[in-house]
Amino acid sequence: MVEAWYMDESQEDQRAPHRQRPNRAVSLEQLRRLGVVYRRLDADKYETDPCLKEIRRAENYSWMDIVTIHKDKLPNYEEKIKTFYEEHLHLDDEIRYILEGSGYFDVRDKDDKWIRISMEKGDMITLPAGIYHRFTLDENNYVKAMRLFVGEPVWTAYNRPADDFPARKQYMKFLADEA
Repeated sequence: MVEAWYMDESQEDQRAPHRQRPNRAVSLEQLRRLGVVYRRLDADKYETDPCLKEIRRAENYSWMDIVTIHKDKLPNYEEKIKTFYEEHLHLDDEIRYILEGSGYFDVRDKDDKWIRISMEKGDMITLPAGIYHRFTLDENNYVKAMRLFVGEPVWTAYNRPADDFPARKQYMKFLADEA
């Protein structure tokens, strides 16, 4: 099951857990109020899973691919890891399904504090368009993930500040409505 917590302010290795002491856990309900959707699936049968098929149909996730993030599998690995960890937003939802390995998605809460979401095999997450976030591997240095999109994939990340984009404004309205 997914676990999330508020991050400490340490500048040590980004792949470390960065838990505050004492730990400040974040519930699935708190994530939902940020627009983050979490699902748990059986990654061992992702190729034939009727649950995944139904999610893809219901959410109109018409395009997918699989990416492996590991120094031996991803061209320009070190550069990509740095890019993934830069705070950014997208104009579309970001959907990731962890098939193997593990990593962290960090998202900003309504008070601009970092929440770290630990993702492992079987976890699927949807980050809403306009949310500031970043990704890093954890100390295992490996993840294989399915990327899902509505329509053609759009890879563009807009580094912070990107507050003038309509997707960001819409997301901020969503947060205000949730309050």
